[in-house]
Amino acid sequence: MSAEKNIEDNTSKEVLSEKSKTVQGDIYVQDVHKYFGVTKALNGVNFNANFGEIHAIVGGNGCGKSTLAKTMSGVLPVDKGKVSILGQTPTSPVMARNMGIATVFQEVMIAEESSVVDNLFVGSDDFWYKNLTQREKVLKAQEIMEDLVGEYVDPYTQAFNLSLPIKAWITIARAFLRDNTKVLILDESSAALDFDSTERLFKKMRELRDKGVAIFIVTHRIAELVRISDKATVMRDGKDVGVLEKKDLNEKNLIGLMTGREETGEKSTSIAMQTKTDKVVMRAENLVVWPESKPVNFEVKKGEIVGITGLDGNGQDDFVKILAGVEQSHGGTIEILDSNEKFLKYNSLESAKENGISFVSGDRKKEGILPNLSIYENLVVPLYKKTSKAGFLGFIDWMELNGIFDWEVERLNIKTGPRDNLIGSLSGGNQQKVMIARSFAQHPKVLILNDPARGIDISTKRDLYVHLRKYVEEGNTVVFLSSELEEFIGLCPKVIVFRNGTIFDIFENDKINADTLLEGMFGQTAGVGETTISSKSNLSSLSVQNKSDNINNKKSEEKKIVKVVNFEDESMSKNNNKIKIKTF
Repeated sequence: MSAEKNIEDNTSKEVLSEKSKTVQGDIYVQDVHKYFGVTKALNGVNFNANFGEIHAIVGGNGCGKSTLAKTMSGVLPVDKGKVSILGQTPTSPVMARNMGIATVFQEVMIAEESSVVDNLFVGSDDFWYKNLTQREKVLKAQEIMEDLVGEYVDPYTQAFNLSLPIKAWITIARAFLRDNTKVLILDESSAALDFDSTERLFKKMRELRDKGVAIFIVTHRIAELVRISDKATVMRDGKDVGVLEKKDLNEKNLIGLMTGREETGEKSTSIAMQTKTDKVVMRAENLVVWPESKPVNFEVKKGEIVGITGLDGNGQDDFVKILAGVEQSHGGTIEILDSNEKFLKYNSLESAKENGISFVSGDRKKEGILPNLSIYENLVVPLYKKTSKAGFLGFIDWMELNGIFDWEVERLNIKTGPRDNLIGSLSGGNQQKVMIARSFAQHPKVLILNDPARGIDISTKRDLYVHLRKYVEEGNTVVFLSSELEEFIGLCPKVIVFRNGTIFDIFENDKINADTLLEGMFGQTAGVGETTISSKSNLSSLSVQNKSDNINNKKSEEKKIVKVVNFEDESMSKNNNKIKIKTF
């Protein structure tokens, strides 16, 4: 970094610090420090904000964003400095709620065995809810969930029956239920949401902003941040390094401040690396994702990265989980090429692992991290047997494991602190990187990724894409599901769009862009119909049953009349464990 740049940064910092001292906003953070042992999570943060604005807090993984959100919501006390909201400092979550501060943290907080309505009103025996009857709570739950999700959700459905995005909506909905909300803090709340769902969240945020609510969003999604935010505070290494007003909010400025170096801000237009072989390593025949969906025939080749996407709830998540052995299909077979060059059928996670398939989930809390184990153990546990000299847990080569751990941590730039700390001591983004590193360390021949970049910063995303390209160059294969459409550009030579539990359309090479993919997700493209995509390019073959009826049925899907359950007859609702939509 040049001397001029250092002077510029120092000057900006001095100006910002001076602003905080004069307390120009309704909400201000002044010289805030927070320590966890020797780790300085926050190291002198200053910024101010106003009611009636959407203020983004952005930065790389481990920069202190989530810690700052927790100090503002009363979850964590500051060790030095001050947080002031209309002259008051929240010192506990209860005090924060009484002040009108609602917080949605990045982890989906759900009681799996409880119903939707019980999850929404958990811990709500206070002034705002104590006079509500059960029927009133059910009606309120139904209203808020339909408004946010965009379709009817049975209030009596147990949470374990719901998809991750619906669970995320429940967590978000709690914050919107209160009538006294003055400050709303959203920590990576859109990470589990698709494009359509994110748009509904943004609409709700704008409505609250226009009513005078101060909204803070912690996010890694740069494009979303630019669209929704009125102002952004950028953090790096526990410090604020700049504030960008609306007119200056763009990718170039944000990344430049986040990384401390100049960036072009130009979007990738590169063509993804093409497959160099016709050797099929995984295939599915007449695979039925949902009981009512039409079957899919699927092949993926050695050295290929295939992208998977779709609007939330259209089967793409179930599809990749079936490929990984995490879920069972409703028909058909999946086969993997073994070391003897023969195809073997598999239908479980254990058999998938034994045959060189590794899975990284976007739901790290439920399907990823081992919360009772250390950072080190979370990364190397699957390698115990591989490195053992005399069977499982016998004469483990700890030196080899230590080398693997150090290599993977350095490769993905994981900010770990002491490696013996519990995995929960890391930020959500760094937890996600540990999961990715764990899969890389196993050297699988097929790596299946379910939104792996959820919660990690843009710099790490770019590093991940580099590693994935190297991985397939070595002759391995990747199936890559993402809800962020721009992730596919320059990475995947083919992207498959799911609708209604099956493949609707396929985009290749220069046809892969956010606009065309989005059109496909909403059923606005021609679809593949009764077509078999042959090997006219050096890409994998895909055969799909006729889905052109999606377009013909689109008009009938546009208007939905929701069936309202009879709340006096609870037995009827409780016995139905699915999201219910009644279309006429």
